[in-house]
Amino acid sequence: MQHDTFIGQVQARARLDSRGAAEEATRATLETLAERVDPGLGEDLAAQLPREIGENMRRVTRQTEQGPGAEGFDQQEFLSRVAQRAHSEPTAAAHSAHAVFDVLDEATTGGVMDKVRQALPEDLRRLTLQDSRG
Repeated sequence: MQHDTFIGQVQARARLDSRGAAEEATRATLETLAERVDPGLGEDLAAQLPREIGENMRRVTRQTEQGPGAEGFDQQEFLSRVAQRAHSEPTAAAHSAHAVFDVLDEATTGGVMDKVRQALPEDLRRLTLQDSRG
């Protein structure tokens, strides 16, 4: 999937008013996800994304590799971090994160998103499975 298609899909599914908002939501979700999963898994996911989008994960993954590794936090903390990074409210952050996860499912192959989900606690796993279009 190309960068413009990815961002366009996030914008449409999250019903965001601009491509900039979709870029911000994507960046916020991926940076937060990179803090939550093992750096190797984060790199596997980033490798399947358009370069500019994957870099959002790689930037945090590099820091995590040199630090304590994946952080253990739940859905509430995940959404709080996404909201802070995206300069939005947690409800809006949840909706945009759903959209990003939907597009990640379509943009990746080889079960990488299944591996990401398996690395998450149940409440966060549910967040990644909810359909943003419904």
